[in-house]
Amino acid sequence: MARFHPLTVTAVEKTIRDAVCVTLEPEDPAAFAFRPGQYLTFRRDFDGEELRRSYSICAGIDDGRLQVGIKRVEGGAFSTWANEALRPGDRLEAMPPMGSFHTPLDAANARHILGFAGGSGITPLLSIVKSVLAREPRSRVTLVYANRGVNTIMFREELEDLKNLHLGRLNVIHVLEQDATEIELFTGRVDEAKCEALFRHWIDPADVDLAFICGPEPMMLGIARSLRAHGLDDAQIRFELFASGQPGRLKAPVAGCGAAAGGAGTEARITLDGATRTVRMEPGQTLLDAALAGDLDAPYACKAGVCSTCRCKVIEGAAEMAANHALEDYEVARGYVLSCQAVPTTDRIVVDYDQ
Repeated sequence: MARFHPLTVTAVEKTIRDAVCVTLEPEDPAAFAFRPGQYLTFRRDFDGEELRRSYSICAGIDDGRLQVGIKRVEGGAFSTWANEALRPGDRLEAMPPMGSFHTPLDAANARHILGFAGGSGITPLLSIVKSVLAREPRSRVTLVYANRGVNTIMFREELEDLKNLHLGRLNVIHVLEQDATEIELFTGRVDEAKCEALFRHWIDPADVDLAFICGPEPMMLGIARSLRAHGLDDAQIRFELFASGQPGRLKAPVAGCGAAAGGAGTEARITLDGATRTVRMEPGQTLLDAALAGDLDAPYACKAGVCSTCRCKVIEGAAEMAANHALEDYEVARGYVLSCQAVPTTDRIVVDYDQ
């Protein structure tokens, strides 16, 4: 099975000074059918080194096009190249859409969806907002969008157009650190205290059916705490994170069937694309590094425990993750690990990328 597929760039449009919206035409459109909120993982060689980066799809499910938003990151090779050198006609390679930051859409739904976005975190939320408004005519969306200033608001005009198109069904609340307004509620950072104020004066959390949060990790954790304090449970709160300066969750041991005491090394049986290979792992080596060293084309992107591209299931044995920003507790309970972060704690382990 081809891991990466070719796409042709058909348009590159500036959204703000340091961010672009890239329109893509895949050779195999069926492989790139997406759910709102999913992302694409791209690869490209820079000076002989392959880099993989993930960017969220910003198009709505009914837009008839495939688009991603790419904001320049200081020192980021891929994002800088995309903002400065990418042109229509260029070719890119990407994995098919991935990610669980989405919700099933049903025209019979009459929901209130609440979204929180920080900076470029608007990208997957824009896809979700567009799709919910288009596919669920009885649903409403409230979007709280945090930025440094007016000139850093990605997709500002598109959001205004959506408000005009869906009158009364989309409420966008801009909260700015700079360019302060006269209303204190809309000035500063979106932290736990700001959420308390918003819930007291502007948003009724009891009316919210589902909340999506995408932004810096400290912001997301503060918002989630406030949502829980106002009655939402974990099943109603969805996260998306592509970068983190935090150490992440505590190490999460994952045990499959027949765990045994670990030894000096581990025998790993790895199933990928229907084929199984046995490799010998060095102490401290991650499952992903072992798979790659064994010439298996294992999927990965961030290698930081953030994107979930490298997810696999432990069938036998046990492993411990150094960081986990992507898997939900129920996934870990079922035996799933992020192979880029998972180190075996037994002398034999069996994992499956296909489940």
